[in-house]
Amino acid sequence: MKQFCVTPAMGKRIIGKGMAHHPDVQRVLEKGTLVIIAGTTNGYVAEEVLASIGQAEGFSRLGFRRGVTVAPGAKTAKADLSGDVVITDGEWQKGKLITDVAGDLQEGDVVLKGANAFDADGIPAVQIGHPQGGTIMAAMAAVIGRRARLIVPVGLEKRVLEPVNDLAERCNAPGVTGPRLFPMPGEIFTELDAIELLTGAAACLIAGGGIYGAEGAYWLGVSGSEEQVQAAAELIKAVADEPPCEV
Repeated sequence: MKQFCVTPAMGKRIIGKGMAHHPDVQRVLEKGTLVIIAGTTNGYVAEEVLASIGQAEGFSRLGFRRGVTVAPGAKTAKADLSGDVVITDGEWQKGKLITDVAGDLQEGDVVLKGANAFDADGIPAVQIGHPQGGTIMAAMAAVIGRRARLIVPVGLEKRVLEPVNDLAERCNAPGVTGPRLFPMPGEIFTELDAIELLTGAAACLIAGGGIYGAEGAYWLGVSGSEEQVQAAAELIKAVADEPPCEV
């Protein structure tokens, strides 16, 4: 086993590369609709997916977000959301939002939605500030009502100790301030999954934290054949210069 330190920005890029090779994403790019709902991690996913089909021109991660968490005193860049990324039968439908297409999504279509938390059982949850539930509620009509596929790209820094259903019950109680929390019925896809998909190596979370830009970083242990571990090392090295995420 070899160990590697990965920052959250590096992790977002690794997740993006992995999602572009996810078999459900590859399938729906051939036929069907893929919706990448705007979010910081999904910005990397959108870059990698659009690049894989030769349609990256015109996309920018700047502004590809809705609610964000920033350090006290920090300000986000001034940019308008130009749309979620909606790809139908391999063609990017520029300017479309999840709310524009949710009613048309069918069984087998794929929705990618980021998360703010996931627990030890792999159950993800998203914070909600919108009084009507935000983008996840638009997606749920297709996911629950018509069996569209929900995949949740989420970084390891979002892991929580308690079950998200318990946390949601506490966050959503009357009288509580701050965002609500909604557990999502989707498959999480973390850096661990991306490394395994892209290299065949198995990765595990060993430790976390750091300073000088490594705040929120984590140590991964990667094991497998010599070729698999080397491939994982090359993947991690290739994203080592990923700058902090500022969108």
